[in-house]
Amino acid sequence: MTITTTIRTAAFTLMMGAGFATAAAAGGNSVVIEQWGAGNAVGGAQSGHGQRLSVYQDGWSNTSINTQDGNHNRTVVGQRGHRNTVDTDQRGSDNIAGVAQFGGHNDAEVDQRGRRNAVGVIQTGHGNSAQSTQRGNGNVAVIVQD
Repeated sequence: MTITTTIRTAAFTLMMGAGFATAAAAGGNSVVIEQWGAGNAVGGAQSGHGQRLSVYQDGWSNTSINTQDGNHNRTVVGQRGHRNTVDTDQRGSDNIAGVAQFGGHNDAEVDQRGRRNAVGVIQTGHGNSAQSTQRGNGNVAVIVQD
């Protein structure tokens, strides 16, 4: 079992039991989370230096699981409607993710390895699905769906 699998399993277990879980190691890492609706859940882990993770979930039953390993990884999630899911995994340096999702039943998966990867993803409406896998250096991707 890899560290990522272990972290995701632990985060999922914690969030299902408590409705909210996050872990942040020392080294200038930061986590900001706001959840206003009912049944929203967050799980996350950070290992390295200078990571930032911001999650905002306004609606209900939204889920976000985020892992960061490396230096200066950033993730910003969003989500406003209901039953949206986001899963981000960043390894390396200076990865930037994004994601927004405003409607319901949207799903986004972001997997980044390397240096200075970026992504985007904005999904409005209902039932959109986006997946981005980036390997190497200097990748950029933007996904917009309605």
